[in-house]
Amino acid sequence: MDEALILLEDDGPVRIVRLNRPRVLNALNTAVMERLSAELLAAGRDDSVRVVVLTGNERAFAAGADIAEMQGKSSVDMLDSAQINAWEALARFPKPLIGAVAGWALGGGFELALACDLLVAAENARFGQPEINIGVMPGAGGTQRLTRAVGKVRAMELVLGGRPIDAATALSWGLVNRVVPVEHCLPDAVAWAKELAAGPPVAQRLAKESVLFAFESPLESGLRHERRLFTELFATADQKEGMEAFLQKRPPDFRGR
Repeated sequence: MDEALILLEDDGPVRIVRLNRPRVLNALNTAVMERLSAELLAAGRDDSVRVVVLTGNERAFAAGADIAEMQGKSSVDMLDSAQINAWEALARFPKPLIGAVAGWALGGGFELALACDLLVAAENARFGQPEINIGVMPGAGGTQRLTRAVGKVRAMELVLGGRPIDAATALSWGLVNRVVPVEHCLPDAVAWAKELAAGPPVAQRLAKESVLFAFESPLESGLRHERRLFTELFATADQKEGMEAFLQKRPPDFRGR
């Protein structure tokens, strides 16, 4: 049964990782998060995988944490929770990660979406942090990534009010990159992933690292970090190939070296 919690499909250099608990709207329990963590670790180490697309189904990306599993936990239980620790795999994932979000993305599901680098939302997508309605608050990045993405007052609206927003609002707030019809959500995300997969993997990893570093550092430190990563790329074969291809007016052949 554990094997069905996460479904994998490779489409060329793109790995599609699908949450698969449809009966409970892909609620994120410990088993799901541990499997997701393991699959992201494997994808990060697999050179044949250039980009990962994370998705659910048309009804739900993930409708939050599994409340039945959490209800009886103590504070110490939650502090040592394997589920919470599994979120670190998302933060450390080095390659481009695209979320294809249809239906509900609530609580932990919204936090999962916020941890992606790019988001394609279906027209029926709904995003929210309803934890306040059950006496808690977001605990997997919802107060931090969300505030950095949309600012204080909008984050307060979602976190304190607990009401979801629709895909159009998420787009206008800068939470998602694009909104498409439901049936186009995953195909569009995969097509975008294939475009990114043609790029230079090492440069993409360092560029992602640099963007994420900007959330955690003052500007001066961030600029130094960016410059260091930029200069390191001149030791790669992809940099030589990319610039040579540009001058020769041909498509580059990036190989991740």
